[in-house]
Amino acid sequence: MGIYTEKLEDIKKLIGNLHTQVPEQIGAFQNFMEAVEKPSALDQKEKELINIALSIAAQCEWCIALHVKGALAQKATKEEILDAAMQAVLMHGGPALMYMTPVEKALEEFIDG
Repeated sequence: MGIYTEKLEDIKKLIGNLHTQVPEQIGAFQNFMEAVEKPSALDQKEKELINIALSIAAQCEWCIALHVKGALAQKATKEEILDAAMQAVLMHGGPALMYMTPVEKALEEFIDG
């Protein structure tokens, strides 16, 4: 199992634990997340690409893993993912550039397996 697959497993475990520990709050958050992520003015692929850029700016490797995987599931290309990621670099500078590393590693893991 690769590191980014492990990060996805970390997310599943965390959400499961939170359903036990704070079910009302995590349920409300998940309802909000589902409402925001469903297609509307933007389709799911566009939203995943935006989320990749935001994940980089927030420096969240778990988020990067989740949204790279999500973008690939929505048929985003490697080029689209990298282009979206570079938007974070443009807006967030050098620290965001360093978070291109986990994006590239996640792409390698999820595409090349």
